[in-house]
Amino acid sequence: MLPSSPSVAIIGAGAMGCLFAARLGEKGARVTLVDVDQARLGAIARDGVTLKDDDGSRTIPIGASVAADLAPVDLLILFTKGVHSGAAIRSVAHLVASKPIVLTLQNGIGNADLLAETFGADQVLMGTAHVPADLTGPASVLTHGFGHLDLGGFTTAADQFAPSVAALLQGAGFDSHVAGDANAAVWEKVAFNAALNASGMICQVPNAGLDNESGRRLAVNVVDETVAVAAAKGISIDRDKIVATVDSALREHAHHKASMLQDREHGRQTEIEMINGAIAREGASLGVSTPVCDTLADLVRIIEMAARG
Repeated sequence: MLPSSPSVAIIGAGAMGCLFAARLGEKGARVTLVDVDQARLGAIARDGVTLKDDDGSRTIPIGASVAADLAPVDLLILFTKGVHSGAAIRSVAHLVASKPIVLTLQNGIGNADLLAETFGADQVLMGTAHVPADLTGPASVLTHGFGHLDLGGFTTAADQFAPSVAALLQGAGFDSHVAGDANAAVWEKVAFNAALNASGMICQVPNAGLDNESGRRLAVNVVDETVAVAAAKGISIDRDKIVATVDSALREHAHHKASMLQDREHGRQTEIEMINGAIAREGASLGVSTPVCDTLADLVRIIEMAARG
């Protein structure tokens, strides 16, 4: 269980990492952001993190560190892009002996498995974060609207840690819940991300650009494919709930740019292999056809290869 004033390390000082660090730090947690970007770490150490949300703008002092210098913490949250999860986890493997609770709220499939390989499956929490966040500077983050979290244990033994972590995040302003089936929650979030991320990246439009008959048809087809793949794996996910979340994102976050589009604009590798690509691979292994996910994943790959020259 977590102490009343826990020490928290967040690996990855992107938009989500900065948002969670700021909100947790604002409520009294001892938070350190960990990254490989020395300029960003310097800005955070010097100025803190500026948070802009529906309550206004404020700056919260936050610790900053490279992974090698990180001391043992009570809670370790992985918030890197999925393509960097393996390297990030290896960089903090020296913390294994102190047995921290480790949590992934990342997009995509497979991050919890990587954490379990290093920290032990019974220390791992996994879940989802339906939280819009955009960096507006090296140490400045903007968010608004809903912030819904679901989390639970990677194993039954790990479930014991979920209530205290959910309570910590609830106190930091996130609508946090202990999931009855964390694996189902992860697959529902994968379906949501797959429905909007790749299309937004390919078409280079924010959510508003997908709020039309064609964009919605693509999104619903992706959701249906993901539901079918999950069912073949023995995981029951709620199609109508996912479609309603897509509708909400298009309606309430019209100007939000999907993370894959932000990656394209900044020349970064996307998480396509952890999202649409992962759904397609799982479908192929189970004999479930995923033509829309296949096509979207291939289009993103072509764009990425062209960008690399």
